[in-house]
Amino acid sequence: MALCIISCTPEEKKQKTISISGAFALYPLVIQWAGAYEAGHPGTRFNISAGGAGKGMADALSGAVDLGMFSRAISQAEIDKGVWWVGLSIDAVLPTISSENPCLDILLERGLSREEFADIFMSGKLNKWDDITGEHDGQHIRVYTRADACGAAGTWAEYLGGKQENLQGIGIYGDPGLAEAVAADPLGMGFNNTIFIYDIKSGTKRSGIEVIPIDLNGNGRIDPEEDFYDTFDEILDAIGRGAYPSPPARELYFVAGGKPQKQAVLDFIRWTLTEGQHLVTEAGYVPVSGEQINAYLKKLD
Repeated sequence: MALCIISCTPEEKKQKTISISGAFALYPLVIQWAGAYEAGHPGTRFNISAGGAGKGMADALSGAVDLGMFSRAISQAEIDKGVWWVGLSIDAVLPTISSENPCLDILLERGLSREEFADIFMSGKLNKWDDITGEHDGQHIRVYTRADACGAAGTWAEYLGGKQENLQGIGIYGDPGLAEAVAADPLGMGFNNTIFIYDIKSGTKRSGIEVIPIDLNGNGRIDPEEDFYDTFDEILDAIGRGAYPSPPARELYFVAGGKPQKQAVLDFIRWTLTEGQHLVTEAGYVPVSGEQINAYLKKLD
């Protein structure tokens, strides 16, 4: 098959090339999958770009790419347009602040409830740090959100009771950009996918960024059973056993404008759901259940 790289026709090369675009949340895993798959399937090539879940869905439905990477619940409107999908893994969106935030110690102890996050990100009723802590001289909370249509913003907004367009704040493009903006602003608050908060190798949080714990029971403090943010392993375990709510935990998908017709695409998807699953945990994600995988495999037949 390797000889095809040199001798096959342009059409044959096209059939062996898999184009993918979309969610930043899924991008690191898909890059790992593509590298491993190419190594075992000479002649197959990938064109992969991140640009947000909205771009992934739009590109997939228009046929601009073979597969879109998608990172929020699929809507009825998208189903009505003929989207086809398979689930691949699970991750979550977490609320973030700078590790230099003057209220950090208080926030880590008390957390914020879903209602308080909604009052910060949606209604703007809470807009100063002393609204939360009673301290810090009326300094305003600088809220950051995503400028691109994306699954992280849609999922975070869904948890807060709205949609991405309801989120207030300074729009930043991309998950890496939002993480950098929050880390650099001691008075800032945002949200990020887990993979952009924690370092996979060390398991610790990336430099400059912290997680605001969610006060799940609304009692004004973070109880031991709500305290699972220190390391990557802890939050992944919490996501996997359902201790961290869904949303903002969510399933990640490949989407297409109807069932893919290229055999190379179908073969790759099947591989991600079988042999490729060993890379899911290694890459910093939570696997979907065996029952779900079997259901998705049936969609390939």
